[in-house]
Amino acid sequence: MSLCPNRLVAAILTGLVLMSAGMALALPEDRKQPIHIEADQALRDEKQGFTRYQGNVKMDQGSLHIEAEQITIYHVGEAADRILATGSPARLQQQPDPEKGLIKARADSIQYIKSEQRVELRDNAHIEQEGSIVTGDSIDYLMEQQLVKAESAQGDDTSRVQVVIPAEALEQQEVDSGTAAGE
Repeated sequence: MSLCPNRLVAAILTGLVLMSAGMALALPEDRKQPIHIEADQALRDEKQGFTRYQGNVKMDQGSLHIEAEQITIYHVGEAADRILATGSPARLQQQPDPEKGLIKARADSIQYIKSEQRVELRDNAHIEQEGSIVTGDSIDYLMEQQLVKAESAQGDDTSRVQVVIPAEALEQQEVDSGTAAGE
């Protein structure tokens, strides 16, 4: 099967959008579930407004699972505004929908900024869902815009953004394009 360059670009973008749309939509009951955290150490600093968990940290809330060397939760008042997970690598997985595969992400730094509805993966970033894979030095996901932005290190010829789209997604793209064209 061969695709013209425009169709290939459309297929890649479709794969990224499908992957990113899943990140915005966790299972509805996840937010209502309690958060469970295990760590070797915990430190709460009321003055600075953060809680830091360190050493083989595991955090679960519904289908969300994070493993990291350290997780820091920054508080604005009583609410958590920012969560930073670091490790070699830190790992995150979540079930976006009962009918979709797990989203699996890893990076040396994974940060969620609630006020901006943004997830940042920094250094050795990798995200995967249902065979679609995006890797780069950094990946940003803007939830409200359903926008994924992957970048490689500037000026480093050995580091490039890489995208893998399973053949099934390309075949489905062609079927959908043929159906739309025939209407």
